[in-house]
Amino acid sequence: MTKETMTHDATPDVPPEPLQHDGVIQAEALFQGRRVLIIEFRGEHYQLRQTRSGKLILTK
Repeated sequence: MTKETMTHDATPDVPPEPLQHDGVIQAEALFQGRRVLIIEFRGEHYQLRQTRSGKLILTK
């Protein structure tokens, strides 16, 4: 097997799936190291932000 083949066959680092089978969404999977997300819902944008104390704040 060549180095090129080994690189091609290697599994890339894939972030965890945000939606689990029981409907629980892991925040870490959504944020992926960021502190702020913009969520579009019915044509409106909302900001989901992590605070330094580990809480989540959703604002329009």
